Amino acid sequence: MKRISFVFFFLLTILYGITNQKPTAIYKASGNVQTMAIDGNKLYAGTINGTIEIFDIDSKKKIETITLPKIKDFVGDTTKAKVFSVDVIDGSILIVSQGEAGFRDVYLYKSKQLKKLISPKNKMLIQKVSFININSFVFFLLSNQIGVWDIPMQKQKYLYQISGSSFSHFMISENKKTLASTDESGLVRIIDTASGRITKNLPGVNLDKIYQLDYKKGVILTAGQDRKAVIYKNGQHSSLDFGFLLYSCALSPSADFGAIAYNENNDVLIINTTTKEKLYNLIGQESTMTGIHFKSETELFVSSESPKINFYKVRKK
Repeated sequence: MKRISFVFFFLLTILYGITNQKPTAIYKASGNVQTMAIDGNKLYAGTINGTIEIFDIDSKKKIETITLPKIKDFVGDTTKAKVFSVDVIDGSILIVSQGEAGFRDVYLYKSKQLKKLISPKNKMLIQKVSFININSFVFFLLSNQIGVWDIPMQKQKYLYQISGSSFSHFMISENKKTLASTDESGLVRIIDTASGRITKNLPGVNLDKIYQLDYKKGVILTAGQDRKAVIYKNGQHSSLDFGFLLYSCALSPSADFGAIAYNENNDVLIINTTTKEKLYNLIGQESTMTGIHFKSETELFVSSESPKINFYKVRKK
């Protein structure tokens, strides 16, 4: 397989003029990075060690570490709480972590204080959260239910079932009014965050579970178990087929460019989302991808099941 991959890279380079790009810089967390967020000039990394580690992007230095309380596992041993999801708004950090009895804890870190918002007593297996505003956030359960939590009132506003398929991923729009969600069926839906209701079902192109998607400027990019990346743009859809499971993807802020983790070497392909032109091949990941985040049109971070976060700066083509 390694030889096949090498031949594939060589053919890509010859046919499309793709440039192999090594990391411009590497940020180092204390444990494997499961989730990332960017807010201004700060990078937030959630790890399997129960930490959220904050880096100054310019200096590349770690400036703060938030350590979550340890929990008891199923056999009663004390263990670190794995972090599953992180979001940031106006300096406030929203965190989903492993809780006791198989459920999840949700914390709010604000003004150097850590407050638990949701505990295993709520009996919710929350997979991912995003702020709607400073006072509320949207969440999805593994059972593919969407909910909104009112932070000051400390209660749930609504909880609706989206489908019978297990939840996979969602991304909220820039204005926080809608989100794109997906599940193990491979279907993509647009949902109104105020009501939790589906406003649009997109044409089903992925034939199996979508691991991740991104949603910017009304454009959606998917990364699927069926080895297919789908672009929904300007009312049309197109796809790219690969020879390996696609674990992660992301869109640039303008949605003009997409990034797709596409092969067994965990390389990331940068494409033009309109022409589908293949532009760059980002190399240097050590293990299975967990996330890709663009900071700008030419700068992006890539995390994998490793403490290292690779930063790339490419030339805009």
